[in-house]
Amino acid sequence: MTEYTIIIEDAGSNFAAYAPDVPGCVATAKTFEETRTLMEEALELHIEMLREMGEEIPEPNSQAATFRVAS
Repeated sequence: MTEYTIIIEDAGSNFAAYAPDVPGCVATAKTFEETRTLMEEALELHIEMLREMGEEIPEPNSQAATFRVAS
């Protein structure tokens, strides 16, 4: 199983997600959880489409981290 990093951003009126290692694969929805679910589905469909077309499957290289800053 391959794991891809996804980034989910609060866009004000909705949430938007993308996968840094899979250009063109994005999702948007009203809630964080819905966006995450849609992005997971989008990644699966995107990879499936690439396979069907005989295209190279991108290797996951991105990582995300969080850190705290004193306020």
